[in-house]
Parts: sequence; C-alpha cells; structure tokens
Amino acid sequence: MRQPEEVPSASRGRAGPELDALLTEVARGDQESFAGLYDRVSGPVLGLVRSLLRDPAQSEEVMQEVLVEVWRTAARFRPDRGSAMNWVLTLAHRRAVDRIRSVQARVEREHKAALLDRVPAYDEVTEQVETRLEQQRVRRCLGALTKLQREAVTLAYYRGLTSREAAELLTLPLGTVKTRLRDGLIRLRDCLGVSV
Repeated sequence: MRQPEEVPSASRGRAGPELDALLTEVARGDQESFAGLYDRVSGPVLGLVRSLLRDPAQSEEVMQEVLVEVWRTAARFRPDRGSAMNWVLTLAHRRAVDRIRSVQARVEREHKAALLDRVPAYDEVTEQVETRLEQQRVRRCLGALTKLQREAVTLAYYRGLTSREAAELLTLPLGTVKTRLRDGLIRLRDCLGVSV
C-alpha cells in the first residue's frame, strides 16, 4: 500500500533556527528572521486573540499590532524566562485584554453621555416651570401693592434707578419715595413668604 505524501508546512519548509533564535535575530533588526517568525506565530496569535475578542476584524487588527510590537520590542525577550512562543502569546493576550477594556470603556462613556443628554432637557423644563411660577407670584404680589409702592419698587429694582432718580421721575419728595419703597418691599416680602 502506498503511503500518502507529506505536505510541508511553512515551519517545516524552513530548516533552520528555532523560534527563540529567530526572535533573537529579530531583536538585531533582521527582516528575514521576522518574516520566518511571523509565519510561525501569526496563526497561534490570531487564534488566541480571536478566542478573546470574537470579532474577526478586530482580531486581525490586534494580531497586526502584536506583531508590530514583537518587531519593536524583540530585544526585551529573555530566553531564560520562557519560550519565544509564550512571550509572543503573552503580548497577544495583554493586547487583546486591553482592547476589550477599551471597548467596554467606550461603551460605558457613550451610555453615560446618552444619559446626560437626556437629563438636561428634563431639568430645563423643570427650571422653566419654576421660573414661570415665581414670576406669577411676584406679579401677583406686585399687584397687591398701592400704585405708588408698585412704581417705586419697579423703578428701583427693575429699572435700576436710585431713590433720588425715582423721586425726580415721579415728581415726588425723596422721603415719600423712600417710605413707599420701604413699605412696598415689606409687603412684597410678606406676600412672597420670604424670611429675613
């Protein structure tokens, strides 16, 4: 019986240095060694990242980020602390977890922003209602004043005139305007229920 032919894999087709040695060469900037390293670790890295992220597009993106990080930080690899594959997979795991946290944080920020967008509309309506009610109370209380008291209060507090200017405008003695203003303010205070 005839034996099936053996199909060479990418790693078997390359007789040569082990993964640790390839990573050491990558640390020296050897692009050919990086190509060999890439061929051997990209599959396991993608598998690990995809098992964590579940999204194929993000998984491929993270895998590329990991392999760029391997190229840039290969000099940090210490063979006495573990194998090259474990080191690369540790980088991949950390990067995938960072991506998960980043996505969760973004979703939480968007959720909070959506909630905050809704809250001001409610507060704005409440504030408008309270302002209108206050205005109605003030108008009602102003309506309860005598004509001279109302004119004195309106000129002093709504138009910003001094007592002297109000007296000149009303062609009344200053003392009369001051008295009417004081009496009007006392009646307003009592009507509005303001405590001093």
